[in-house]
Amino acid sequence: MAAPLVLVAASARAQQWVPKHPIKILVGYAPGGTADIAARLAADSIQRLHGYTVVVDNKTGAGGFIALKAVAQSPLDGYTVGIGIMGQLAVGPVVPGSQIPLDLDKELVPICNLVGVPMALIVRIDAPFKTVPELVAYAKANPGKVTYASTGLGSTNQLGAEFLAAEAGGLKLNHIPYRGGAPAVADVAAGQVDLFFGNISELIGQARGGRVRVLALASTKPSPLAPELPLLTKDIPALDINNWFGLVGPAGLPADIKGVLAKLFLEAMSDPKNAEALAQQGLEPIAQGPEAFAAYIQKDRERWGKVAREGNVRAQ
Repeated sequence: MAAPLVLVAASARAQQWVPKHPIKILVGYAPGGTADIAARLAADSIQRLHGYTVVVDNKTGAGGFIALKAVAQSPLDGYTVGIGIMGQLAVGPVVPGSQIPLDLDKELVPICNLVGVPMALIVRIDAPFKTVPELVAYAKANPGKVTYASTGLGSTNQLGAEFLAAEAGGLKLNHIPYRGGAPAVADVAAGQVDLFFGNISELIGQARGGRVRVLALASTKPSPLAPELPLLTKDIPALDINNWFGLVGPAGLPADIKGVLAKLFLEAMSDPKNAEALAQQGLEPIAQGPEAFAAYIQKDRERWGKVAREGNVRAQ
């Protein structure tokens, strides 16, 4: 007799839960970055559409994991969530040597995916290849001569280049790790390094300024930020690399609260008033609720785990 009463109570709770206090979004990266922009657009839309107060709190450090650790330790009331990105949730767990200060699967729960930005392959202006097939042919004819920059060992940038090398038939590329994206791109612009994989939103300014050339966009469709760019998937179909930014909460978050949060944030990302701001950053909404987002994370882990193994990639 008790079971039906429990179900009725759970159903009523799912219908009645509404935010009565400010929702805090913890972002592990500095203001102005993609994760921060996505969080602030969502916060503004939720407040405009529903009147709920949403605040963004930037807690930087440890590659964004300080913020995620704080989310994991927060109460299970729905008022503290965080931005989790592909590099943290899908790449880090499958790259040996990654320093992750929490158990992502036991301490966090996926709520919804928010937005994604395609990665792009840039090359130095005077590179002896102007297309992807020309790059592949040159690298095959000159094993180990083509260099690529990254933001560090085990980074998404490194895995993007290793993914290209594997899918193009086992190219031998020479990895040059840097301590961040700015010096890596600067050396490509200076002609010191041949290639770099990065978010198109962070590279398009350099390309339009004539300092580097975008060889191709790692996507199956054009980016609203630069629709004229050739698609890498035309020559290498597997090279669809969408760097995503999702929402996570503490493990054990009640399903009804998780569902309401997912609905609020997904609705915010699809808000027509956000369309122009997203397009200016090369971002596109990803409509994935809790189950779809969790499955997407696992699928990406399988892909990047395979790339890390085949490329003998190790974080440091």
